[in-house]
Amino acid sequence: MIDNLKKILNEDQDPKAIEKITSKLENLLMSNEEVGYIAVQKKPAITVLPDSIVVTNKRIILCKPKNLGLSMEFVDYDWDDISGSFVKEGLLGAEFTFSTKSDLTHTVDYLPKNQARKLYTYAKEQLDLLKNAATTAPSSSIKEEIAPVFDEIIEETPVEEVTNFAEILPATAEIIPDTEVESPISQKDNPLAHLSKEELFEKLQNYKKLLDNGLILQGEYDRLKTEILNYL
Repeated sequence: MIDNLKKILNEDQDPKAIEKITSKLENLLMSNEEVGYIAVQKKPAITVLPDSIVVTNKRIILCKPKNLGLSMEFVDYDWDDISGSFVKEGLLGAEFTFSTKSDLTHTVDYLPKNQARKLYTYAKEQLDLLKNAATTAPSSSIKEEIAPVFDEIIEETPVEEVTNFAEILPATAEIIPDTEVESPISQKDNPLAHLSKEELFEKLQNYKKLLDNGLILQGEYDRLKTEILNYL
C-alpha cells in the first residue's frame, strides 16, 4: 500500500490528510482491495479538516473528519451500486459527483482539477469493467433496466453559489392545482423540456442541497426530482 501511495501523492495532496486517511484505511480495506487514487479538498481559505474521497478497485469511500479531527466518518458505495460519475470544473477547482442506482447523488467540491480528472478517469475505468463483464456474461431471459450513465467533463465552468433559491424552482411548481387536468401540450411548454441532461442533473443537485440545508421539505424534493427524471 505504501508503494502505491507514492504514485498517488504527486497531485498536490495534503500529506497530513493522506496520512490520517491511510492510517484508518488499513483496517477497512477488504482482501484483494487496492487503493487506486485519493483526492483531498483544497478550499481557497485554509482548510484544517478537508474532506477526501478514496477510490479502490471495489468501491468509492467518502472520508469526512469529525470531532475536530479526532475521528473520521467513512461512507462507501460499491461500484455495482454506482450508475454514473460527473466532473464539473470551475475557477476555484472542480466538483466530482457520482450517482447511485437508488437516485442518490454525492458531490465533493473544491478539488484540484488534476485530482478530479484522475478520479473521473479511474471511476470510468471501473464502470467500463462492469459493463464489459455484463456483456460477456450469459444472456438472461429477463431484461434489466440499466440507469443512464452521465460521464462528461465540462471544463472551465465557473462554480456559482446558490443565492436565489427561487431561480432554480420551476415556474409551474406552485400554480397548477392538484385537481387540474394537465393539457396535452403542458409537457412541451414545461421549461425543463428545453434543458440538456447536464443542466437537468445540475438542477437535481441544487434541489438536494436545498433539502440538506432544510430549505425545502422531503415531499417537495421528491416531486421536483420526479419532474426532472421524466426528462432524463
